Amino acid sequence: MRFMNEYSEREKKMLLELARKSIEYFLERRELMRLDENKIPEKLKEKGACFVTLEKNGMLRGCIGSLHAYEPLYLDVVKNAVAAAFYDTRFMPVSKDELKDIEIEISILTEPERVEYKDVEDLMKKIKPKKDGLIIKLGQRSATFLPQVWEQLPSKEDFLSHLCMKAGLSKDEWKKGRLEVYKYNVLSFKEK
Repeated sequence: MRFMNEYSEREKKMLLELARKSIEYFLERRELMRLDENKIPEKLKEKGACFVTLEKNGMLRGCIGSLHAYEPLYLDVVKNAVAAAFYDTRFMPVSKDELKDIEIEISILTEPERVEYKDVEDLMKKIKPKKDGLIIKLGQRSATFLPQVWEQLPSKEDFLSHLCMKAGLSKDEWKKGRLEVYKYNVLSFKEK
């Protein structure tokens, strides 16, 4: 798994600024910010998938993203920043007063790859803590954890159990060998 592009510090800074400005714009006008594509670097116009994570005082305040690249990366950042701030159902919408206390992180994803495994032991060997983000699927249920979640759930067993519960499955579903599992890596960066 590798990234099609490396991003310069300037491009990362621009994406973070776009995320913040899109939230500010939405707070004022209740619509998505429109951008002049001529002012966007070519690399950021290429298709890309990202998650935008908001934290307040070190605690999660919103996180929404795309698992597959289907639109220009800069546009994915704008849409996911607004969605994380206003449409993450786990939280109340971000208010104007708290925006100054929110730190934004962007995670650009590699294209997810299916993990072929024979049994639970084989699956465990193919997962790399702190490196792999995982997607699980079973029927209509699915869930993902970004690699950053390994910081709270460092054991593979806990990571998979919590991911199953997030998908609305029993916490031991991963032990049955019926899950479709995909992994991806991220390039993440946050406001300084």
